Amino acid sequence: MAKILVVEDEAVLQKALADMLGDAAFEVAQAIDGEQAVEMAHSAKPDLILLDLVLPKKHGLEVLQALKEDDATKMIPVIILTNLEDKDDISRALELGAKGYLVKANYDMKEVIAKVQEAIAHAG
Repeated sequence: MAKILVVEDEAVLQKALADMLGDAAFEVAQAIDGEQAVEMAHSAKPDLILLDLVLPKKHGLEVLQALKEDDATKMIPVIILTNLEDKDDISRALELGAKGYLVKANYDMKEVIAKVQEAIAHAG
């Protein structure tokens, strides 16, 4: 069973994502801020990370950069899931190694889960 780390500070959305991923037969770990995200990436050893950009303590792009610079976490695929549609954020995330960039308003939960499943399938 693949493990997904959901990094989202909005409690309602985090619970919804965790429930949907659980229903899709994923094991789910959760982090509510950028610092916790980096710690959880090491301790939970997820197969994929769903990462928001607007987070307390450490911005999502800083988290992504830290993960990709660390030998222990650089191979974990990261999909950005955010409300930010700024072209600079999108370019920066992809430059840093994100496998995808999803704007929350443009995807429903089922589509997000499908993207996760697709990324896991290609990673394995």
